[in-house]
Amino acid sequence: MNKFLPIIALLLVLLLAGCGPSPLATPTSPPPTDTAEPDVAQSSPSAGLRAVVLGMGFIPNVQFAPFYVADSKGYFADEGITVQFNYGTEDDLLKLIGTDKLQFAIGSGDQVILAQSQGLPAVYVANFYRQFPISVASFADRNIRTPKDLEGKKVGLPGLYGANYIGWLALAHATGIDADRVTLQSIGYTQAAALQQNLVDAAVVYIVNTPVQLQLEGEEVVELKVSDYLKLVSNGMITNEQTIAQDPALVRGMVKAFLRGLRDTLHNPDEALEITLQYVPESGGENLEVTEAVLHASIELWQGDDLGISKREDWVVSRDFMKDVGLIEQTPDVDKLFTNTFVVAASE
Repeated sequence: MNKFLPIIALLLVLLLAGCGPSPLATPTSPPPTDTAEPDVAQSSPSAGLRAVVLGMGFIPNVQFAPFYVADSKGYFADEGITVQFNYGTEDDLLKLIGTDKLQFAIGSGDQVILAQSQGLPAVYVANFYRQFPISVASFADRNIRTPKDLEGKKVGLPGLYGANYIGWLALAHATGIDADRVTLQSIGYTQAAALQQNLVDAAVVYIVNTPVQLQLEGEEVVELKVSDYLKLVSNGMITNEQTIAQDPALVRGMVKAFLRGLRDTLHNPDEALEITLQYVPESGGENLEVTEAVLHASIELWQGDDLGISKREDWVVSRDFMKDVGLIEQTPDVDKLFTNTFVVAASE
């Protein structure tokens, strides 16, 4: 029996849960006239522009800088779109996409695989993160240099759900860690404090969050990055088969605007930071140093050749990993999980 199966049911319930503080409202597109205005600055609806809700799956953050840049510089408007960023957590996000109650969201490849394995026609149309943003972090004096060094240790993570847990399963699967010799400890989102207080030997973290914070505090951090051991498809723009079939021009416009914002962010991070502060004012002031560090750490995960393009072999790896550890029962057709058509069209 697969050692992970006893906790798969819990994982499937909580897989899509993030760490935002408030639930994502169930949106429609275009949004109803009584939809509350987002708390961040963004384009006002104008005559002739189509209102589109984009599910962000998190709180306003510099990690969405390319979208803020695209909105601020009118790239969505150039495509006839006014975008509404809808933040928060939503464990039915992919159900909304699959049933066409939400046309666009930012999510990871494992979410698309899970959705399609359950018959929900979600499709990944543009890559955002080139690397899966999860690592196992520890302090240098803990002498954890390889995944096998985690055996016999206590490893903290928010819980048996979400991207952190997916990352842990992937690292263990790819490197042959004896999971029975690792004590997993649910610590919520307190990884930095748990490490500093010696409550755990290592912690599963978002690369652009806890390690950045600890390094700014002068700590020497060692990371085992999941992407160094298994090439999982990470975050990107997701839509559904119905939207692709009925409104391909809208999908192309969303992808093109996003990619323009991403390129500008990579080419001019200082400008992207200034724009982000207009959308997320609380990121400035005493938080500015951390915000800037998070942006630069994020850029390392975004940059690469052929921006927006998904690699089929990465989808095969991701799907097969999820099947092997029992995260999915049905094996979806890998060529239905993603398309590069709109990225290619956006570059023409």
